[in-house]
Amino acid sequence: MAKYKLEYIWLDGYTPVPNLRSKTKIEEYDSFPTLEQLPLWGFDGSSTLQAPGGSSDCMLKPVAVFPDSTRVNGALVMCEVVMPDLTTPHPSNTRATILDDPDAWFGFEQEYFLYQHGKPLGFPSDGFPGPQGEYYCGVGFKNVGDIAREIVEEHLDICLACGINHEGINAEVAKGQWEFQVFGKGSQNAADQIWVARYILVRLCEKFGVDVEFHCKPIRGDWNGSGMHSNFSTKYMRETGGKEYFEKLMAAFQENMEEHIAVYGPENHLRLTGLHETQSIDKFTYGVADRGSSIRVPHAFINNGYKGYLEDRRPNSQGDPYQIASRILKTISSVPTS
Repeated sequence: MAKYKLEYIWLDGYTPVPNLRSKTKIEEYDSFPTLEQLPLWGFDGSSTLQAPGGSSDCMLKPVAVFPDSTRVNGALVMCEVVMPDLTTPHPSNTRATILDDPDAWFGFEQEYFLYQHGKPLGFPSDGFPGPQGEYYCGVGFKNVGDIAREIVEEHLDICLACGINHEGINAEVAKGQWEFQVFGKGSQNAADQIWVARYILVRLCEKFGVDVEFHCKPIRGDWNGSGMHSNFSTKYMRETGGKEYFEKLMAAFQENMEEHIAVYGPENHLRLTGLHETQSIDKFTYGVADRGSSIRVPHAFINNGYKGYLEDRRPNSQGDPYQIASRILKTISSVPTS
């Protein structure tokens, strides 16, 4: 038997953007624990805006477990928050809102800024660096600075060792801005992985004296904001599809435009301006390979007989992937397939 350090991770009750919380539980196992072996665990909900002080018990229900390469016998345990009856989802539990479909595939492109001393990494103490142009996928000190690449490379290594299905990383259009991409089969699975990857990044940056800024437009003016472009497909979209179904699907997305924007992250009006590779927040458009549209349609989708995946470019970097996946699937489910 070995003692395992189980890091229970959950989302608190703050709105409109929940914070990641975590605490360590020590348990003994013969080998790395399975999800079924992990116990529920209580916490003080009155300290996380999830319960009043007079009735503060909330419960953590493990939903995904990953090995933690940064600790001896470590595990990262993503949890849902449930009520003391151990079954009822807590009102803050957005994961429970997903009509989960294992054949719904999501690829989330998480953009973010690395901040130090109140500015993005690489910004001078006074004023701004040179304009955007060479930073995207850039190399060299002038484009990426000194510790940024060390952070993103270490983050990638930790996530891969954990089993997070990263598909890539790159420097983004603004200085100090980066992106990682995670793909998952199953809507809850994909969203779980993004939240754990966010947690790993924020925790990693502690030792560098750096903060992760997920706000969608932390720098006003002629600088790109941060999104979390959401690539999605269902089994029907991949295997059957067709132009008629695609057009009905886009009509449904347009009809539900406001419902999507409502859960695509706070202050999105600062980012969705029609500039910097976005469409205006009050418009819905789609276009082939068009990064200025609400939904980008890949060439491969058209060439494959309107089958494959689509990219919703409206979700922002602070968006909750549980709510985003839930809303996308609700809209898709409203479109008849026959």
